[in-house]
Amino acid sequence: MSKSRAMVFRHIVASLAMALTFLLPANGFATAGDAAATRVDSFYTTLLNTMKQAKQLGIKGRYDKLAPVLGSTYDLALMSKIAVGQNWNALSAAEQQSIVTAFARMTTATYASRFDDFAGEQFEVLQTADQPNGDKIVKTRIVQSDRTAVQLNYLMRNTGNGWKIIDVYLNGTISELASRRAEFGAILRSGGANALVSALTKQGDKLLAGS
Repeated sequence: MSKSRAMVFRHIVASLAMALTFLLPANGFATAGDAAATRVDSFYTTLLNTMKQAKQLGIKGRYDKLAPVLGSTYDLALMSKIAVGQNWNALSAAEQQSIVTAFARMTTATYASRFDDFAGEQFEVLQTADQPNGDKIVKTRIVQSDRTAVQLNYLMRNTGNGWKIIDVYLNGTISELASRRAEFGAILRSGGANALVSALTKQGDKLLAGS
């Protein structure tokens, strides 16, 4: 895996990080038969299959293949809401939906752009840790073609439509959601909801154009 693809998760998830101080020691661990772990494993299967067909599919084909599984694996609406933070309720329903739509498109475009070939990478689901508030941490790693590993931990919540990812921790601890909240907040302060939608749309356009 190229360096840019290995670091793709720096660009994928957008929203407010749930502070690590709230992630208290797990009550227990489970993987086999665990619904949250199964959801991540299914996502990884689709991602690997897409990587193996990457050249034939092209970026649009990869986007179309990944969009449904990303929508069922990530709670993109909740992540958008958390990223906007306390200003979310001040937005109109139309503005909220526009942000969710633009964020979902940008997220899918990031995957389609970055995961553009296959060189023997392996995606491994390691274990699941139950959290006191009912959430789960699913611990995984990506083993690259040179056998180096990137640790990715997923914070997951039972949304009523199954377990979905609401945060990602690179190297086990680095939450991209925190940086996204700061980024979103700055754009909203300077230009409001329209500016945020425009920024997310432009980022998605750039990725889908291959730049």
